[in-house]
Amino acid sequence: MTERPKRLPRAVREQQMLDAAIDVFAEHGYHDASMNAIAARAEISKPMLYLYYGSKDELFASCIRRESARFLEALTGAADPELSPREQLTHGIRAFLGFVYENRKAWHVMYRQAMYQKAFVDLVTGSRERAIELTALILRSSSREPHSNEQFRLMATALIGAGEAVADRIADGAIDKEAAVQLLVNLGWRGLAGKKPQ
Repeated sequence: MTERPKRLPRAVREQQMLDAAIDVFAEHGYHDASMNAIAARAEISKPMLYLYYGSKDELFASCIRRESARFLEALTGAADPELSPREQLTHGIRAFLGFVYENRKAWHVMYRQAMYQKAFVDLVTGSRERAIELTALILRSSSREPHSNEQFRLMATALIGAGEAVADRIADGAIDKEAAVQLLVNLGWRGLAGKKPQ
């Protein structure tokens, strides 16, 4: 007699489904990923997958929401007022690129696929806006220069934009993470320091 598989708590099962979905979306792209393939990867039935997530759109949106929350959590956790301004900048950039390095498939889904699906652009844009606000706050708290809030926000937008471009290369394994951290820190720090008096 075979033993029946142990029933998992709903929260655990949901995370398994999202993990499987991230894998399949990253490998096949949104359009070519099927609910059959995702159910098989999660080792569940297709009806169970539909019971938890009523459609592929809903499942994809849930993946983006979860990964965006994890990304923002990594950035928030990097803020440390005890560090010097340059150390804070380094810490924040390392957290950003470290998240991408550790979660390459999630990055592909969030910033490559979702940005090109009209139905999901707002989810990614919302996450990016929160990242910009958080980065502007870190820059403001670590700067000794008198800049307006809008200037800090503009600097944060530039850093996040550059960070996303570099993160894409990290996700592809094209560049070394630590070298990328130092490059962005130097770029950001020169911008923050501004022109030195003659």
